[in-house]
This record gives sequence, C-alpha cells and structure tokens, in this order.
Amino acid sequence: MGTAMNDTDQTEQLCQPYDFEKFTDMRPFLEKYWISSFPIVLIYLLFIIVGQNYMKTRKGFNLQRPLIFWSFCLAVFSIMGTVRTWSYMANVILTSGLKQTVCFSFFTDHIVVKFWSCLFLLSKVVELGDTVFIILRKRPLIFIHWFHHSTVLLYTSFGYKNKVPSGGWFMTMNFGVHSIMYTYYTLKAAKMKYPRRLPILITSLQILQMALGTTFGILNYVWRQDHGCHTTTEHFFWSFVLYASYLILFAHFFYQTYMKPKAKSQ
Repeated sequence: MGTAMNDTDQTEQLCQPYDFEKFTDMRPFLEKYWISSFPIVLIYLLFIIVGQNYMKTRKGFNLQRPLIFWSFCLAVFSIMGTVRTWSYMANVILTSGLKQTVCFSFFTDHIVVKFWSCLFLLSKVVELGDTVFIILRKRPLIFIHWFHHSTVLLYTSFGYKNKVPSGGWFMTMNFGVHSIMYTYYTLKAAKMKYPRRLPILITSLQILQMALGTTFGILNYVWRQDHGCHTTTEHFFWSFVLYASYLILFAHFFYQTYMKPKAKSQ
C-alpha cells in the first residue's frame, strides 16, 4: 500500500491540475443519480422514432452552420480531454507501470481524473445531439450509431458510479478517437478539404479502441487478485460484452463500407 501511495504522490507532482480543473467535485451528485441515464436513453430512443416519423413527409433541414459549430465545440473539448488524460495516463505508466493504468482505482481521486471523468460522463449525454442532426437533416441513421450512443451512456454512468478500474483507459482512448473524429466532422460540415483516407483512419482507430478495451477488461479481471487491482465479475461481464460487441460491429462496418466490393449498376 505504501508503494501505491508513493506512486500516487509522484504522479500528482508530475501532473499538476490547472485552476479550472479544481472545480467543485460533482461525483457525489452524479453517482447518486447515475440511474437517470436510463430514462435519458429511453427519451433518446423515443425521439428517434418520433423524429423519423415526423421527417418522413418533410424536407431535411440544412443546418450547416449549427453543425459546424456543434462539431467544432466537441472537437476542441475532445482535444483538451485527450491532452490532459493522455498526459496523466502516461505519468501513471512511467511511475507505476501498465498494470496500475489497468487497475486505475488508486488514481480515481486525483483532481485531474475527477474533473475530466465528470465532463466525460456529461459529454455522453451531449453527444446524443449527433443523432438530432442526422434526423433533422434526413441522413441515414444506422444501427451502430444509435446503439453505440445509447449503450456508451449507460455503461459510462455505470462505470463512473462503480469506479470500474479499467475505466481510465476507456475514457482516455475515447477522448483520443473523438478528437480526430469531430475534427473530421467539422471539416466535412464546412465542406473543407481533408485527407481522403481520414474516415478509414477513424474507423480503424475505433476498431483498435474496442480491441484494446476488450483486452484491458480481460487483464483487469486476470489481475483482480493482485493488491490494488480489485474488480468484480459484474464489472468484467459488462465491459467485455459491450467492448466485444462494439469490436464486432465496427469491424463489420469497416468491411461493409471500405472493403466489400460495390455492386455494379445495371
């Protein structure tokens, strides 16, 4: 335990919080009301049904400027989250090793982690707005989109409340991928030039994220008997089921979108 505390102190010295990260801790409130993620998801799914029916006989809205602003704000937020969480995780690896980044429970009370994990959870609610733009612009809404958005919110709320140890990697990887993804969305909405293979890169990173998420969940369960690496069967079950399903869905999407031969038009 002494070694773990020394590692924590050393990490705190290497990763000093900014003043804005010393915000009032909302963890007690969010932990108490984590169950509210279920009615939020229910409302989200009902909106999809009602919204699509409403737009059936109507012309899609343009919404270019709001979409640019929306995507730009999420891109900036994700980039900031990436810089802070990746720098923190790098410090944990340097001072404590890979195992402690997977068994993240020693570090969940650090100010930087508290601040960004709180915003990360809230951002999963905000990101449901992506679907609003899809429906109002009458763009195709695929299964992987709404399934991923809804289940990520539920699991993030569950993981936040229970301080799932490998959640540090789940948050860090998600911030990293979203920083690129929302930058791409911003460029696309603004009709600016971007590398032709950027969408392929983003989907590839999403597949890698899901593969690593599955791996970290397994490692956390394998190391569960080690000191400071406690997890439960429930934590392991839900993290494995969701990340494995995401891995399959994103791999299938990649194949269908970028690899499957296109049918020749008659």
